Amino acid sequence: MPDTTTVPTDNVLILSCPDQRGIVATVTALLFEHGANIEESQQFDDVRTDQFFMRIRFSVEIGGPRTERWRELFEPVATAYGMDWSIRDATTPYRALLMVSRFGHCLNDLLFRWRSGALTMDVPAVVSNHPDLEPLVASYGIPFHHVPVTPDTKAGAEARLREIVAEHDVDLVVLARYMQVLSDDLSRDLSGRVINIHHSFLPSFKGAKPYHQAFARGVKLVGATAHYVTADLDEGPIIEQDVVRVDHRMAPEHLVRAGEEVESRVLARAVRWHCESRVLLNGDRTVVFS
Repeated sequence: MPDTTTVPTDNVLILSCPDQRGIVATVTALLFEHGANIEESQQFDDVRTDQFFMRIRFSVEIGGPRTERWRELFEPVATAYGMDWSIRDATTPYRALLMVSRFGHCLNDLLFRWRSGALTMDVPAVVSNHPDLEPLVASYGIPFHHVPVTPDTKAGAEARLREIVAEHDVDLVVLARYMQVLSDDLSRDLSGRVINIHHSFLPSFKGAKPYHQAFARGVKLVGATAHYVTADLDEGPIIEQDVVRVDHRMAPEHLVRAGEEVESRVLARAVRWHCESRVLLNGDRTVVFS
């Protein structure tokens, strides 16, 4: 395969490293030297951790380096500055495996956005521990894998999940209201590649029917949190959050509906930002170049 493009291309470079002099100048000089045009550039210096973060989207005209060649060109710079980095073709969709249990609002929202081209992702398969949503998935022409999970079968179910991830060359796993806890080993192995969504009532209202619990306490805000999955349950680095106001006129079912709507919006934003290489991990936090 030639080292130069035969059509104009867009690439996204993301990087993080210890903050030091000359990073921006060195990176932009390299791009300029090899004919790239910077379309978008964002950077953040975290004085708390002394870490530097950067995202650059750049275009390359016909005859310029291909994405693979850009990685080769950038490697010496990354090594010199101790960078954690990646360069990706901006138009290449992330391969996203969606996982769900019985609540289909987030799944349906993501599938609609995917089908309409609003998300830079492909959906090679959907996994569920229940068969309820198979007709919905089938209507989109996507393979549906029913993988039941019980305390006795959890290890086997996760082994099957690993097979599906490998079989479909999955870049991202989205827990679209998947009501099972991933094991510590699986969470570590997929670190930075699994996004979860849940209501923002934690830790006050745990367990079954959290919206009904919130109604009983007269809450005034309903919210949702999207975060990366870690071994610490529901405590991974947060990507996005949002809230909607509620009042005394709303019955429990109205709170549930409001919660489903905000969960769908928040998860869609988190997935979109991840698939556009806008989210960088910063320890227990994230930097989101939205």
